[in-house]
Amino acid sequence: MEDQQILALYKERNQLAIQETDLSYGKQLQALAKRILENEEDAEEVKNDTYWKAWKAIPPAYPTYFYAYLAKICRHLSLDRLDWKKAKKRNGEVVALTREMEECIPGAEPEWLSEQDAIRQVLNGFLRKLSAEQRRIFLRRYWYMDSIDLIAKRYGIGKSKVKTDLFRMRQKLRKELEMEGIGI
Repeated sequence: MEDQQILALYKERNQLAIQETDLSYGKQLQALAKRILENEEDAEEVKNDTYWKAWKAIPPAYPTYFYAYLAKICRHLSLDRLDWKKAKKRNGEVVALTREMEECIPGAEPEWLSEQDAIRQVLNGFLRKLSAEQRRIFLRRYWYMDSIDLIAKRYGIGKSKVKTDLFRMRQKLRKELEMEGIGI
């Protein structure tokens, strides 16, 4: 079923919307949650919570890119669950990814909270400047939290190319943020 048809079911408050969402995107959402949580049962719960949040939000929300909308919900729920489960004992992969991005994006300190829109604009502009392949690699790593191995396999390229590209992209992003006066 097409996204617009599924969204119409949500608008009608037809519970078939959840089933169709699961058929279309369940495996992808489950995989996203599992990469973050490293636990099948928790990933299943997060996937179901994602459906519940979508059910409550649609309508009035009508996302243009339905999977991206669902993935955003799923990712946030997964990270919240990870925070809850591990509190100060963080997941190694998430910590590693956070450190990689801290090289070029500042932390959540109160003095820069007013810069969030500026950071968002710089990041969006940065992503638009990347080639399609680079953008996919960057998003797979830092949004979907894919491993280097998985990205290399997905796109049929070497792990060293993925690592090098990510390193260079982080350096470019850092320079763009600094040019905009956003402190690191």
